[in-house]
Amino acid sequence: MADRLSQLQDAIDQMATQFFSALRYIGTHHDAVPVGNEAKVELARDLIFKSKQIEFLITSLPGIGVSEDEQQERLKSLETELKEAEEERCRAVQEREEAAEKLDAVIRRLRRF
Repeated sequence: MADRLSQLQDAIDQMATQFFSALRYIGTHHDAVPVGNEAKVELARDLIFKSKQIEFLITSLPGIGVSEDEQQERLKSLETELKEAEEERCRAVQEREEAAEKLDAVIRRLRRF
């Protein structure tokens, strides 16, 4: 899943496209045939839905509605998680190297036969 900022950018792009499409549709069909209320309602409903989606994405961005202390605490927590993940990665690399050395030793013994 894309991060929140990418989702927000996509939603804003989609809303701009919807605005353009709605205005073009109304402009194209206005002179020749009156646009029915149901088409206008559908266009308005789509725009309202998209604006609510954008509002939700904005409120879910990190840092919005979160105090500075909470942000600092979260950053410290993330730093701790990162250090733990790095230590685990280093252990895994070490285990892989040890396993590769053992495998190499076994292959050398098998070549002797």
